[in-house]
Amino acid sequence: MWPGQAFTLKIKEVLYHKKSRYQDILVFDSETYGKVFVLDGVIQCTERDEYSYQEMMAHIPLYAHPCPRKVLVIGGGDGGVLREIARHPGVAEIVLCELDQDVIDVSKRHLPFMAAGFADPRVTVRVMDGSRFMRENAAAFDVIITDSSDPVGPAQALFEAPFYKAMQGSLREGGIVCTQGECAWLHAGLIRPLVDSIAPLFATVEYAYCTIPSYPSGQIGFVIATKGGDATGGGSGKKGCKEPVRAPDEGMQRKLQYYTPEVHRAAFVLPAFAQRAIFGDK
Repeated sequence: MWPGQAFTLKIKEVLYHKKSRYQDILVFDSETYGKVFVLDGVIQCTERDEYSYQEMMAHIPLYAHPCPRKVLVIGGGDGGVLREIARHPGVAEIVLCELDQDVIDVSKRHLPFMAAGFADPRVTVRVMDGSRFMRENAAAFDVIITDSSDPVGPAQALFEAPFYKAMQGSLREGGIVCTQGECAWLHAGLIRPLVDSIAPLFATVEYAYCTIPSYPSGQIGFVIATKGGDATGGGSGKKGCKEPVRAPDEGMQRKLQYYTPEVHRAAFVLPAFAQRAIFGDK
């Protein structure tokens, strides 16, 4: 997916390396980035910088929603997004739907700093296809977060319009979806068609990003969309998610390492080339 460039980490020790039913799973201890989790040869997270991705993916939609009570995570078997969602006391129920049980097991064993999210009593884990789960749970969730790997292998379907239609159907009115949106430096040609194809399904479709050194070009984006208006129980609706409607209290902010309300707003301010490539002249 990134012809002509590479990112290298020096391995101190390989901690786990096996092929699951769905993908190749590798965990190693690195010289400078701590523990590193890899799927099919692509870095998913490192101990040094994972918090930027996990915090932004979880807290942008959660702080853009006035009262998120029920949250669904598709993928995210490492537990990092769960860890961040669990920091919101107002969330009553968190469901994680992960296709690969081995990802969960390996993360609990080797990535405890992320897998801590599984210990929260509000979490229910379903090992199954996320699209099927959402079709079986219509209008059930306030926020749906898709923490996927890149659009190859088992994750490819998560970047296609039918998957977004399933998310839209599983959202409550005024709900928010947030999905891994690749990098504008590398994949505008993938992001633009996706944004265009799902625009008819949602009231708003927006793109935000964060910096993260261990991802290609040091950046990763998020496609964030809202369903309908505020007719039943609130939500962001047609206002979109660029402005947080709630903010971390002082105790929460001390725990966070990347997210702030200011960073939330700034994440939607795209460089000119990215704005044109993804949204045209809008």
